[in-house]
Amino acid sequence: MTKKLLFLTGTRADFGKIEPLAVAATKAGYAINFFVTGMHMLEKYGATKHEVHRLEGIEVHEFINQRLGDPQDLILSKTILGVSDWVYEHKPDLVIVHGDRIEALAVSLVCATNYIRCAHIEGGEVSGTIDEIYRHCNSKLCTYHFVSSEVARARVLALGEDPQFVYNIGSPELDLHRGDSGVTLSKVRDRYAIPFSEYGIVTFHPVTSETDTIGAQARSLFTTLAESGKNFVIISPNNDPGSDDIFAEISELDPHRFRHLPSMRFSYFSELMKNAKAIIGNSSAGVREAPFLGVPSLNIGTRQNNRSSAATITDASAFDVDTIREFLNTTWGRKFSSDQSFGNGNAASRFVQVLNDDTFWSAPLQKQFND
Repeated sequence: MTKKLLFLTGTRADFGKIEPLAVAATKAGYAINFFVTGMHMLEKYGATKHEVHRLEGIEVHEFINQRLGDPQDLILSKTILGVSDWVYEHKPDLVIVHGDRIEALAVSLVCATNYIRCAHIEGGEVSGTIDEIYRHCNSKLCTYHFVSSEVARARVLALGEDPQFVYNIGSPELDLHRGDSGVTLSKVRDRYAIPFSEYGIVTFHPVTSETDTIGAQARSLFTTLAESGKNFVIISPNNDPGSDDIFAEISELDPHRFRHLPSMRFSYFSELMKNAKAIIGNSSAGVREAPFLGVPSLNIGTRQNNRSSAATITDASAFDVDTIREFLNTTWGRKFSSDQSFGNGNAASRFVQVLNDDTFWSAPLQKQFND
C-alpha cells in the first residue's frame, strides 16, 4: 500500500526547505499531502499558500491558525486543534516538520501524543532566540531526524536520540539553489518591479526576546544602509512579535532605493540571491544559502547566534555602524568560493533513499533516551 506523507509548512522559509523533499518523495511514489497554515495564509505576508498549490501531484489542506497580532501560545493551541483533526481523519504514515517555528512544535506534539511517526528536518541547530527552544523540543518529540551537518547530528545525539534514526542529508534548500533557477534576472526584475541592476537583499526579522529594542535596531540598520547610497531589495519580516516596529521603519525608506516586497516565488528569490552584491539582515539565508552561493552576507544581531560561520559572513550588531559601513565599502560585491559545510545540494535524493529503506519504518514509536 502506498505510504502517505504529510508535510507541514507555515512560512515561505520552511517551504523552501521542504519543497525539494516533497517533490522527490512524490516522484518516488509516495502520496504527499501538505498542511498549509501560519504566514502562508496572511495577505500581509504575500499569501504564499499559492506557492504550495503550484506543486504537482500533491494534495493541500489550508488552515488559518491566527489573526494578526495573536500571541505565540494562542497560535500554538489553534494549530494543535487543526492538525489533530486532520491526522485523525487522514491517518498519515509519516509527518514531516521543519525547524523551529511554533507550528512545527504544535504538529510534533500532536504526533507524539497520538503515536504517529514524525520526522524533524534540520534539528540540532543553535541560534540566539526562543526558536532554539522550539527546535530542541521538536527533536525530543520526533522519531526521525534529518540534520544538515555532522555538528548538528552530534547535538541531536546529545539530546538522547537514537543514532540509527539520525540522518545527515545536508540542507534541503541548497538543492534548489544548486541548479538553474529557470528564470533570468531580467525576468525577476520585471515581475517584481525592481528598478536597479545592482542591489543587496535585506531581510530583518524581529527577535522575540528583544521586542523593546527591535524598532531601534531596524532604524539604525536601515539608516546606515540608506547613507551608503546603494540600492536594496527588502523582503518583509516574519510575523513574530515586534514585526510592526520593523514595518514602521521600512515605510520611512526611500522607495527609489529600497524596493520592499512582502514575499517572492522561491525560484525568483534564488535567482535574485545568486546575483546580489550582498545579503544583509538576520535571516538564515545569510548564514546558510549565501555562503553556499559565494555571496557575502552581513549577519545582524543575535537571531543567528552560533548558527554557522564561513568566510562569507560578517557579524555585527545593528548599532555597530562602523562595521556595517566597512562591510558595504569593502566586502559588497565580492565573490567567494562555495562553502559546502551544509551539503552540496543533494539532500532530496538522500531523503528518499532513507525512506525506501525498510528499516526506517521499523523505528519504535515508544522512544527511549539513548545515553
